[in-house]
Amino acid sequence: MLLSASRSIAPCFSTLCELAMLQQFNPRNANIQIYVGDRLWPRDQARVSVFDSIVQGGDGVWEGLRVYNGRIFALDQHLQRLRESAHALAFKNVPDEATIRDAIFATLKANNMRDGVHIRLTLTRGEKITSGMDPRLNQRGCTLIVLAEWKPPVYDAAGIRLITASTRRNNPRFLDSKIHHNNLLNNILAKIEANHAGADDALMLDQEGFVAETNATNIFMCKAGSLHTPAPDACLHGITRGIVLEIARELNIPAYERRISLTEMYNADEVFVTGTMGELTPVLEIDGRKITRRYERSVLEVIQKRFRERTETEGEPLPF
Repeated sequence: MLLSASRSIAPCFSTLCELAMLQQFNPRNANIQIYVGDRLWPRDQARVSVFDSIVQGGDGVWEGLRVYNGRIFALDQHLQRLRESAHALAFKNVPDEATIRDAIFATLKANNMRDGVHIRLTLTRGEKITSGMDPRLNQRGCTLIVLAEWKPPVYDAAGIRLITASTRRNNPRFLDSKIHHNNLLNNILAKIEANHAGADDALMLDQEGFVAETNATNIFMCKAGSLHTPAPDACLHGITRGIVLEIARELNIPAYERRISLTEMYNADEVFVTGTMGELTPVLEIDGRKITRRYERSVLEVIQKRFRERTETEGEPLPF
């Protein structure tokens, strides 16, 4: 009797997952064209080989891009990070920038996409001559994938809730988070913890217990009118993160990259996360502690306004 009562009161794990899962299938994406290798394929035919390094070891690098009103925002910065990640992993026969740009433009044109679009740009080490870990088995060059979807920002604009994961974020002693690689198991394990807790995402700490980032985004806190974000030791040098710091300098908002403890996050006036998938999203609570603004001005709202202005006017114009 007690067991059945507890079941009726406490939501099951699958229900918690559904409550926290903000992304849903968009029917507009049912028949999209996806660029794989050297050509476009219908969604149901887009494939990579079982011998591709992305399948065998998560051996690839990627970028997330957004299209606003006929422009790809921060394209140069993303392509530079893609090249640097590929170089750090010693990829061979990497497509030149013109080839990658042409593939992106061709994909968007084929799908008649000019706004409200997210692009997952992936570059793998390529197909192997036989299965194995050795990169010398990759003798056919890299595989390029351009996956463009109709996708608005993935988080609720009103805000999200975080829990702190027990899984620690990688740092350069193990696997440098500044390589934007496809081996995302570290992040996925943290996301699983968030799912079990019924939270939207997980806050990840570095090996010494300081805040690093979430499983999917960079993180900022505001205190008494100043902006603070974790030093880029165990976190990605996010493109949106960098733009937020640029905006802070433009608007004369004091901004600091430093070690931040979890207690400081709990007691911040504002906390928000940044990333291409979700843009700038407020955090409502962390580990059940509500984030309460005690400072009269919202630093986040000021930065959000300037960020929207930049996305409306900046970016690489589409050539069609």
